[in-house]
Amino acid sequence: MKFLVDEYLSPELVHIARQSGYHESTHVNWLGLTSAADWVLMGRAVDGGYVLVTSNRTDFRALAAREPLHAGLICPNVEAGDIEPETFNRLFAYALPRLRGIEPINEVVEVTLSRDGDVRMNRYDWPSEPF
Repeated sequence: MKFLVDEYLSPELVHIARQSGYHESTHVNWLGLTSAADWVLMGRAVDGGYVLVTSNRTDFRALAAREPLHAGLICPNVEAGDIEPETFNRLFAYALPRLRGIEPINEVVEVTLSRDGDVRMNRYDWPSEPF
């Protein structure tokens, strides 16, 4: 499994992934894709077999739904307020061992910090119906 981290997230997520054994993980900026359109990033993730890590759940779920096969999405988010870069890092680090090395092929993994400070992870098929 390898991860492609969206440009709005810190490159620190790549370091977290690599420290967890996912050495082929990278950041879109390191691939020269800074300011690339979302559909370009989704295409790169699909073509490269990357699980895309993004805070832009709405747009990328729509793009992933158009793909017959994708390596998955990981979407860290919070229920209320702004999310700090360190919070994204903690949520991503929380999710990695809970994937148990099972690639989220055609799945979305949402890792959410609730209003009361609890973290929950929801993993589901996406698109929800096969083509």
